[in-house]
Parts: sequence; structure tokens; C-alpha cells
Amino acid sequence: MGTTKLRAIFQSATPGAVEWPTLLLLVITYAVWALATTWLATISTPLAVIVSAIAIAQFSSLQHEAIHGHPFKNPTINALLVAPALTLILPYARFRDTHLDHHLDSRLTDPYDDPESNYIDPGDWEKMPRIERAIRTANNTLAGRLLIGPILGTACFLKSDWRNRSTDPRVLKGWVWHLPAVIPVLIWLATLAAIPFWAYLIATYLGLSLLRIRTFLEHQAHEHARGRTVIIDDKGPLALLFLNNNYHVLHHTHPREPWYKLPGLFRKNPDRYLKQNDGYFYRSYAEVFAKHFLKRKDPVPHPLWRRS
Repeated sequence: MGTTKLRAIFQSATPGAVEWPTLLLLVITYAVWALATTWLATISTPLAVIVSAIAIAQFSSLQHEAIHGHPFKNPTINALLVAPALTLILPYARFRDTHLDHHLDSRLTDPYDDPESNYIDPGDWEKMPRIERAIRTANNTLAGRLLIGPILGTACFLKSDWRNRSTDPRVLKGWVWHLPAVIPVLIWLATLAAIPFWAYLIATYLGLSLLRIRTFLEHQAHEHARGRTVIIDDKGPLALLFLNNNYHVLHHTHPREPWYKLPGLFRKNPDRYLKQNDGYFYRSYAEVFAKHFLKRKDPVPHPLWRRS
């Protein structure tokens, strides 16, 4: 892309259209990631892994914001701002396409049509090998989601893209654009970074694991679409790390609202949203850990849906 075209794109974003909190947080996140992989890695590799993992999780949350039109109204600018593949394996374009497909609320939790569903068709579950059933059952506890969620989620994502490679033109396009996104990160790690590559892979895994706390119970099987999306009234560090997506029913109701406005929207009319999602509510992430760390949140086979 030429400099003239790039200049025209950025000039199309008027100052009033910029969401400065999101842009500032993105700059801070890049700075923390850069310092963690360089300076901090010369002091302590374990500390560098932890801080890099937090930065990667925060960056992934910011990619989610970019998908929904933040911090600029221009989607090309937003895509450029979050283009570097800090997670190495997951293409931003594929995250964008599957996530927008997921936002068709009538499909939420559908084992086939919701690309972010963790449910299995009961008929497929009955045919599944026992070891795979055990793995997926463990994945339905929070401890399991943290330990094996990144492997299982990535494997299912890659399997789906391979299966759809010839029927969905977005798949090939997304992976082609992933190459120029991952090369600069690999060059950084090979030349400027002090963190060992094996340690960065651990940091990436931990970052994806942190994100599983957010996605663990965002949606539940429910007869009505409006009752499938959670509210977790958390105001702590995890809420910031996930950019208030714990108020998830508000995000689905107002997908173009920036992350920093979601708590205020909930405070203005909590009864409306609790009625809307049929009381699917947790007081905090501490409550989520207490209830579901070792206890599964629901069955893996979809309790309300079976392919006829």
C-alpha cells in the first residue's frame, strides 16, 4: 500500500471521530509488549513471560474493539493499527470474519452456525471417542479451559478453516494477509527481542489462556436468544484486560459502543438488561472462579439442540 493511499486513509478520520481512550491504551499495550520482550527479558525471563502474556491478552481485546469500529470509524485504519500478529498463529482477518458471524444472535451457541460455540451436537457427541469426550468435558471447567483451552480452541479453529478453505473465499484471503502480519513480529523476536523464542511461545499460550476466562461462560444454551448472553458485574483488573466485555449482553445489544461506555450503560438501567438476558448474571470473576474452577458450567452436548 503506497504512502499516498495511507495518508488519505488517515486523513479520512476526523479528530472528533477518534476514541482517544482506546488509541491510548493500544499505544501503552504495544509499549508494554516491546519492553517485556526486550529490556525486561534481560532481567527476568519468567517476569518477561508474564508481562508479555498480559500484553498479548490486552492486545487481543483491542483487536476485538477494532473489529467493532474502534478507535476510528474507518475499518482499514483499525485493521492496520492491530495488524501485527502478536499471537503468531491467529490471523486477524479470520478472527474478524468469524466473530462477526458469531454476532448473529439467533445463532448463538448453535454447534454448527456459531463459530464461537463450545457445544457439540448430541448426535456427534454420542459417536465421539471416549478420550475426546473426556477432553471436552474437562474444557467445560474453568481450570480445564485455562490449561487446555488454547490448544483445543486453536485446533478446532484450524480444522474449521481447513474444512471451509474451498467453500469460503474469506479463509484463503485471511491466511494470505496473515503472512505480512506475522513476519514483522518474527523479525522483532529474532533481532531486537531478548526473550527466548520458547519463552515467547509460553507467553502466547498464557495470553490465550487468560482470554479463556472471558469467553468461558459468555454464552449459555437458552431457549430464547436474548437469554444466552451473560453479565458479569466485575470492575477489577480482568474487566480492564477484557475491555468490559464482561458486560457481554450490552456488547451484543450495542456492538458499536466503545468498551469504556458499557459499565455506564449498565448502571443507567440494570433491570432492563437483567430482564433481557433472563438473569444470566455473576457478581464478579471471583464468583465465576468459585463456582466453576473445578465444576463444569454445563454439558458439552447442546441440551436444547439436536440435528434432525
